[in-house]
Amino acid sequence: MLPQPSTPETLFTYAAPKLKFGPGAVDEIGHDVAALGARSALVVTDTRLMATGHPERVAEALRSAGLRAEVHDSAAVEPSDASLAAAVERAKGAAPFDAVVAVGGGSSIDTAKAVSLLLSNPGELMDYVNAPVGGGRAPEHPVLPVVAVPTTTGTGSESTTICVLDVLAAKVKTGISHERLRPVLAVVDPELTATQPPGVTAAAGMDILCHALESWTARPYTSYEHKSPEQRVPYCGSNPIADMYAERALRLLAGAFRRAVEGDAAARTDMALAATFAGMGFGNAGVHVPHANAYPVAGRVHDLDTDFRPDGYDASEAMVPHGMAVASTAPAAFAMTFEADPARHLAAATWLDPQALDADAPEPERLSAVLRRLMRDIGQPSGLAEIGYTDADVDGIVSGTMQQQRLLATAPREVTEEDIAAVVRASMHHW
Repeated sequence: MLPQPSTPETLFTYAAPKLKFGPGAVDEIGHDVAALGARSALVVTDTRLMATGHPERVAEALRSAGLRAEVHDSAAVEPSDASLAAAVERAKGAAPFDAVVAVGGGSSIDTAKAVSLLLSNPGELMDYVNAPVGGGRAPEHPVLPVVAVPTTTGTGSESTTICVLDVLAAKVKTGISHERLRPVLAVVDPELTATQPPGVTAAAGMDILCHALESWTARPYTSYEHKSPEQRVPYCGSNPIADMYAERALRLLAGAFRRAVEGDAAARTDMALAATFAGMGFGNAGVHVPHANAYPVAGRVHDLDTDFRPDGYDASEAMVPHGMAVASTAPAAFAMTFEADPARHLAAATWLDPQALDADAPEPERLSAVLRRLMRDIGQPSGLAEIGYTDADVDGIVSGTMQQQRLLATAPREVTEEDIAAVVRASMHHW
């Protein structure tokens, strides 16, 4: 369990970008970016998205509003320190910009955040990466405003202060986290997700689901020691406002997730709304064990003797999409955290599946059972073993997870190396 604070926290914080949501929202982006005072914008996307025409559609809308717009397909799927540094150098070599517009999934949005940061602040990328992997430096100056146009339903990066990256030399995923990285505007147009393949809908949807579940089950903000203003961080623990968004996201997912993977248009709109709600929840409460595990699960796959290629992704080498990596240990992780707040875990299971409380599984396993059924239905891997991991890889994953102390600090109970090792071993085979 968690230690009791000598002086409990009495305050929580909440922040979110401005939001424009609905079919056709992207057609108004020129007006919206011009209203920020911008006169030029860099549109950041990836090569696959270029083929859909969405980035050029956004650029034309910006030009129609009188802005100079340039499109860079500099985002990589699952960004690394190398890909982000290359994107920054490309942006520095172009004409100056005063806004950055991200068009794509979390990879494009996170790339845009890094570009925005390093076009406006001194130093190198690794200076700003979270300690202990990087320098943990805070931006000295305001960053260029980022406008996020998500084309996948999942990452929630349009709502958050986080830029996620794979640090290749360390073989781990981590991030850059600072309030200034939060986009100033999220333009969520469900019509842009029509080109999202079923495999991407499934993997990214698991990210939505875990955002909401981890936010809902995060340690309460009152369980922390009282902080001074300068000590406050964006992840402040579960709180009444984040709880509201997490619950709404889970209720939407219950009816929409499976249908969205099958291609139902109305369900895709509900998934986009669920992603937005979940982002508003976890962007303030935080995430914990499944996300902490996900970073080494995704980062270490390059060292495996595996040809694992996820459906729907144009992968030239073995890779694990972020949402899939998060989901890979979620059932076992929530069984492990159950004792911290049984009522919350059971409530979440019921929102996702009203029949969950009638299941044969013991209470600590009921949420896990709901997750396993869903993962099987939407075609997620049957466990870490299907990806290519073995018992010999457990220690490496544990080591990578324990580096994610910013996330583990949000867990509803203290987490040891032994706890993580047990979760990883239990995640080798879900069925």
